[in-house]
Amino acid sequence: MPDHAISTHPAVQAQLDRLARLSPGVDTLGLDRIARLLARLGDPHLSMPPVFHVAGTNGKGSTCAFLRAAIEAAGHSVHVYSSPHLVRFNERIRLAGQLIEDELLAALLAEVLDHADGIDASFFEVTTAAAFLAFARTPAAATIVEVGLGGRLDATNLVVPAVTGIAALGYDHQQFLGTRLTDIAAEKAGIAKPNVPVVTMDYPAPVTARIAEIAAAVSAPVLARGSAWFSETARTTMRYHDAGFAVVTRRPRLVGAHQSRNLALAVAMLRHQGALSVPEAALRAAADWASWPARMQRLSEGPLVRLLPTGSELWLDGAHNPSAAAPVARALRTIAQGRPVTLILGMLANKDAAGVLRHLAPGAHSLIAVPIPGHEHHVPAKLAELAEQFGVPATFAPDVATALQRVERPGPVLVAGSLYLAGSVLAANDEAPD
Repeated sequence: MPDHAISTHPAVQAQLDRLARLSPGVDTLGLDRIARLLARLGDPHLSMPPVFHVAGTNGKGSTCAFLRAAIEAAGHSVHVYSSPHLVRFNERIRLAGQLIEDELLAALLAEVLDHADGIDASFFEVTTAAAFLAFARTPAAATIVEVGLGGRLDATNLVVPAVTGIAALGYDHQQFLGTRLTDIAAEKAGIAKPNVPVVTMDYPAPVTARIAEIAAAVSAPVLARGSAWFSETARTTMRYHDAGFAVVTRRPRLVGAHQSRNLALAVAMLRHQGALSVPEAALRAAADWASWPARMQRLSEGPLVRLLPTGSELWLDGAHNPSAAAPVARALRTIAQGRPVTLILGMLANKDAAGVLRHLAPGAHSLIAVPIPGHEHHVPAKLAELAEQFGVPATFAPDVATALQRVERPGPVLVAGSLYLAGSVLAANDEAPD
């Protein structure tokens, strides 16, 4: 699916336009093109600060946010590569704690494209190479790399990590990763490297066995929740422990019980690597420091929030697949406290709308379906019809602003269904990530 990246900076936009013209314009997996491209650039991926490589269907971005928070709380600088961006392309590349500057981004994209002739590299491969160049040339104590899609054949999978992690698994991108959860798990476990710890959540037995099989093939030790490390979530705290160590943190500032599990995964990754020291105090601080936009984020005062009735709250989450929608639904019940919830939903055409509604519809008092401008999406009228099949009164609107103006009762309002939609909401509410 096209990336639709735009920039307000002319030099960056010029390179993004150039990339759009040169790249195939479709999702392509495989390591040959990125390997050749990186080789032409001097293999920068081999010169980056120690790498924390994170895969998963859901939760990998939040895990990266907790890793960054803990490492920075320890006084270290850290690079981060993540995707997709929400408002500005620069969000994908964080250099030593700061979003990459436009001038440097433009120069790096130009340099990579100058070396890409004849490779037919994809958008993601070019931007990955640009990020790795930036990371190799900028001092930092660590590098956090979020897998783009899958793991085994993802463009990020040429890194030499200090530790790898696999977050929650579920069904998404089946056309690339397979239709069985064990197949999806195998693709995610493809980030395993010889003698590098693979830190995982706890999964159903067949999934656990498949990950162990993939890891064993490259002699990578697996450290799974429930056997090598443990975590428990209480009303106000999260407790992590492994052999010879325990720490209690506050519940994460990020909303939802699932975020405590993501925090615990980040702690486990930090505990099972030897590249840098992160003391217990920094692990505790990560719960409060971590920020990850559009994941059960309550929006601040802004143009969109002001459209709602007095006493309302505007919440935002990507929730683009069923396994992401399930923890959002649980968090929403906690937030609602019996108040009526309005759900504003927009979803890409290739996503499982029925699967998402199965989780979100029971907690909604009403639903307004919206389009996702610039992207192929479920037709709002059809999405509203589907919602009514799940027992929630539904209508549709031409955009989020109009939908918000139609909210009649004060209470929580959740915009969900797509990170592209979430990005447009953040931009419209003057709340772009920084």
